[in-house]
Amino acid sequence: MDINVDMGEAFGAWPGGPDEAMLRAATSANVACGFHAGDPRTMARTVDLCRRLGRNVGAHPSYPDLVGFGRRAMAATPEEVRTDVLYQLGALDAFCRGAGVRMRHVKGHGAIYNVAVKDAPTARAMAEAVVAFDKTLWFFALPGTLLGEAGQAAGLRVAWEAFADRAVRRDGTLVPRGQPGALITDPETAAARAVRIAREGVVVPADGGEPIPWRADTICVHSDTPGAPEIAAAVRRALEAAGVEVRPLGE
Repeated sequence: MDINVDMGEAFGAWPGGPDEAMLRAATSANVACGFHAGDPRTMARTVDLCRRLGRNVGAHPSYPDLVGFGRRAMAATPEEVRTDVLYQLGALDAFCRGAGVRMRHVKGHGAIYNVAVKDAPTARAMAEAVVAFDKTLWFFALPGTLLGEAGQAAGLRVAWEAFADRAVRRDGTLVPRGQPGALITDPETAAARAVRIAREGVVVPADGGEPIPWRADTICVHSDTPGAPEIAAAVRRALEAAGVEVRPLGE
């Protein structure tokens, strides 16, 4: 099982999250590309940190929304989505090339990801941008969503993603952040959830009841969730204790 974390979400004087602590528990990093966070210096430092720790680097593109941290849906056309995502992939790739590492995956951030799971034109536009840039990249998506279908239709390698620190609705989508219980902040609860996802392929939805299928190749912990480093470390310990090998995608 791959563990992915969001990284490089500083901007200017804003310090961002506990990147190194998060990355020590993870195998893959989703690096902000400048549209919701991540100035050039931050991008360079983050890629270099991944290189030093031997972690996979992936792009974390978003809507152009620095003020809202990329978590506000925008009325973007498919062509705007495609070109905005392609622009961000190119920006991060410049720093990867400079550091002598290869970009491995793409995972949408915030609102653009949440819109794409249920909006076919947005999902197709994101997939088209990745195909235009590098068809061998892993394309992260929630299972059973239009985003994953678009990636598969485009011939991309789709990695199904689950979340250790986010509650899920019965339809398999994430509980919106503004609703009570959307975040899972207890490390042991998040860890037990990750183990069940990895071993059984199921998760208990926010409203309780019977577990629902949630197949995953990679499990995410957000760096801005309260107690994120402790959650990420607990998830990795629990997976390894349960006999689940924690390793990057494709290895």
